[in-house]
Amino acid sequence: MTTLTLPEPIAAYFAAEHSPDALAHCFTAHAVMKDFGHTYTGINAIKVFMAEASLKYSATTVPLTIEREDGSQLVRARVSGHFPGSPTVLSYRFRLERGLIASLEVTA
Repeated sequence: MTTLTLPEPIAAYFAAEHSPDALAHCFTAHAVMKDFGHTYTGINAIKVFMAEASLKYSATTVPLTIEREDGSQLVRARVSGHFPGSPTVLSYRFRLERGLIASLEVTA
């Protein structure tokens, strides 16, 4: 089995999926996160959303692939948790800036 090598802020994001405070250290101060039609701007909004999602879904994420696409890093990951259709594969489109996540869009 091949080990997937992720850029540091992306690896830190997935490693900290149940720790909103640790997740906050992955993002720029004015980061924007889009998750299925909802937009969260700034670290505090992202932390609140991630804490609520963690409690509600208890999801675990396993990155499967990564590729560069239009200046972004596109990660496909298997997500399992307490939600309809689990497990599923989602796309995470990261744009990095100075070693941190400047934007993240999560889609099916």
